[in-house]
Amino acid sequence: MSDKLLTVRDLKIGARVYPPGEKPHDIEIVHGVSFELEKGKVLGLIGESGAGKSTIGLATMAYGRGGVEITGGEVWVNGREILGTRLRDLRKLRGTEVTYVSQSAAASFNPAKKIMEQVIEASVHAGKFSKKVAEARAVELFAKLGLPDPETIGNRYPHQVSGGQLQRCMTALALCPEPDLVVFDEPTTALDVTTQIDVLMAIKDAIRDTGVAALYITHDLAVVAQVSDEIMVLRMGDMIEHGTTDQIINAPVEEYTRDLVSVRSRVHDGKPPTENPVMTIEHITARYKGTNFDVLHDVSMELHAGQTLAVVGESGSGKSTTARVMTGLLPARDGQICFDGRTLSPDLAGRARDDLREIQMIYQMADVAMNPRQTVGTIIGRPLEFYFGMRGAEKRKRIEELLNDIELGPEFKDRYPAELSGGQKQRVCIARALAANPKIIICDEVTSALDPLVAEDILKLLHELQERENVAYLFITHDIATVRAIADTIAVMYQGRVVRYGTKAEVLSPPFDDYTDLLLASVPEMRLGWLEEVVEHRSMESAGN
Repeated sequence: MSDKLLTVRDLKIGARVYPPGEKPHDIEIVHGVSFELEKGKVLGLIGESGAGKSTIGLATMAYGRGGVEITGGEVWVNGREILGTRLRDLRKLRGTEVTYVSQSAAASFNPAKKIMEQVIEASVHAGKFSKKVAEARAVELFAKLGLPDPETIGNRYPHQVSGGQLQRCMTALALCPEPDLVVFDEPTTALDVTTQIDVLMAIKDAIRDTGVAALYITHDLAVVAQVSDEIMVLRMGDMIEHGTTDQIINAPVEEYTRDLVSVRSRVHDGKPPTENPVMTIEHITARYKGTNFDVLHDVSMELHAGQTLAVVGESGSGKSTTARVMTGLLPARDGQICFDGRTLSPDLAGRARDDLREIQMIYQMADVAMNPRQTVGTIIGRPLEFYFGMRGAEKRKRIEELLNDIELGPEFKDRYPAELSGGQKQRVCIARALAANPKIIICDEVTSALDPLVAEDILKLLHELQERENVAYLFITHDIATVRAIADTIAVMYQGRVVRYGTKAEVLSPPFDDYTDLLLASVPEMRLGWLEEVVEHRSMESAGN
């Protein structure tokens, strides 16, 4: 085993489940997976939620999360088998020899401690470096990862840096003890595409410069293609396909892999706007309570029945804030919103019940958008009771109709959210919005937390429902591939302003303003070398300016 940094043989992982009304029983969630990883190489693990990606990644540290247990197989790191290792020795291995970068840096850092203290903690605690040496190494890594003010950024608290900067700080934390293996678990999924480019390139450069090996876990094949030497495709705990990155993206063998490769190619032929918009947002300026600066500046846009307005831009651009103004949750300081021929009260409290009913929202995180103690039938039935006074058989019939509309079926009405997959949860949220019989549905990043194939199904469902119900969508996203798949008109927002607006053909056709050009160029493409091309193009533009 000594010539391989990591060898995983016939890995089996199980868990105990507690289904309602049934006896607890054990299930196997990873079924005999095997692979090897050499020093300095990157293996991408890709697949849908529940495929076993993160579970396998954590198993390389002999760790089972949330009651998960490694039930069979072998994991060899640097020539020794670690599954039978004593806990004291595993603690030395974790955080020094094998390190981990999670998806959410914001949730992983302690908000009460400065960044430097947390970056060097594992290295100092394990006796790998003295505090002084560890701090010098951290500063070196901050510079290598392209962080601003590398000498002083460690003195800040996590909330004092951006999401992309904090994700790079977490990469520095993982690299500081000079590990042999780093497990990157969806490190850029929560980032905007423009920020994602910087973090991806920083990770790739750091891997190359330090010679560390890495497992890179993601559900985005275009992203993993930019950093991996090989890719392993997983589904429901089984290895579906394993090959070089070039082979997987250009000549996939298995049907599931071919579906992953082709999923980003869907394009919707946009419709021209109708004569009379269902909603007009006119010159909106807004600020949050207790602040003295505006977060929206003179924002104007229109929504038309049966059509989709995609609002696109990076975090902090004003997309969700615009939605809050539309719903009355954030009263505008200036401007007005006209809906169905009438001017809406800027404040939620001043709006009629029909105003509330006819503008509905579907949220990004279905997990936290539903009460876990309520059944699907209760969740969907609430707006039927509140807006229409439905009870008894009438309500049950309408709930079953809505479940059929979202392609789940009446048998789901007695299930709880915990018994549903991510895609099923989002379908229930769609049904809840439809139950109010709205004229406008605001879709706030509704597919960004979903796997590509599941997200594709949700987009198809939304399109079919729109065709049948003639509802208008405001679709908030930072993913241009999604925009191409659903939009009729597009508003590009940057720093609280609409910088480009029009039909999809107009907005996505040159000449572009600088920000739209950057946004479009930052969408990952399914080809080798794309990342380096984009970074080089940015460097040339910066040099030219």
